[in-house]
Amino acid sequence: MTAILRRLLIKLAWVAVVFFGITVISFWVIHLAPGSPTDLQTTLNPSVSPEARQRLEKLYGLDRPLHVQYAGWLARLARFDFGQSMSGDHRQVWDKIKERLPLTFGMNLVSLILTLLLAVPIGVASAWRQGRWFDRGMTVLVFIGFAMPGFWLALLLMLLLGIYFPILPISGLTSLDFQFMSPWAKVWDLARHLVLPVFIYTFGSLAGMSRFMRASMLEVLRQDYIMTARAKGLPARTVVFKHAMRNALMPVITVLGLSVPGLIGGSVIIESIFALPGLGQLFYQAVMARDYPLIMGSLVLGAVLTLAGNLLADLGYAAADPRVRLAGRDS
Repeated sequence: MTAILRRLLIKLAWVAVVFFGITVISFWVIHLAPGSPTDLQTTLNPSVSPEARQRLEKLYGLDRPLHVQYAGWLARLARFDFGQSMSGDHRQVWDKIKERLPLTFGMNLVSLILTLLLAVPIGVASAWRQGRWFDRGMTVLVFIGFAMPGFWLALLLMLLLGIYFPILPISGLTSLDFQFMSPWAKVWDLARHLVLPVFIYTFGSLAGMSRFMRASMLEVLRQDYIMTARAKGLPARTVVFKHAMRNALMPVITVLGLSVPGLIGGSVIIESIFALPGLGQLFYQAVMARDYPLIMGSLVLGAVLTLAGNLLADLGYAAADPRVRLAGRDS
């Protein structure tokens, strides 16, 4: 436990340094893009004078040097204040983010859980039955998943299940009469609207996760200790799930760590196709409006989850592999 705690403290120090670097680069890059938040308020209005534009820039603090703007933003961030949006209703950035956070987080979390529940057994079974009909069938399915773009699959399913065979709704989050439904009917209505997006998320990530698991399992099954266990006559279930699977999960832990940012990142394309008010769509609107506080709020949230995912993956290594704990103790 001491080795894991020491490893955690070292990683937290590096996380703080990396996070600072991410915010500096992000703040600088978004200000390099052409245009500014005042363009949408002044360009389309021919009666706006240059003096009015200057007053708006002063109001938003855009007339100050870039490093001064960053210092002010960082000071507000230290108080957990993401600032005020520069476009739309000019509400607080965090208020706009937290409204859309449950939808994007929930969809991606359900997709991640379904992917794990399906990908790990598929990868293990494909490795154990290498070259047989199951492995070949899963290989074909995986190649289809890799080759099929998510937006094309979304449009195809919308055409098939929403128009030709109107089984599922293809737009929005709820039906028009949602507020008049009973509680169970509301849950069912939400589920029907989210079936297609969640399926597309799951199908797109299932291919890669199952291939990672299969490749790792094949490598572990060739190890000497697995051959020894099989030579001793141990049951196949014991060999696979007790001796091989734990070591084969290491690459999957890495993929899970990299998947954490997707829990809030969402998908701009899928959310736009299905007209879902998620964080991906919010971030796209912020970029198009040059809404610097909202862009930085979204980037900070993504950076925090990315670093947290790497940290969780590292701790997962230490929990799953005793050699990592011993290495941390020796160092």
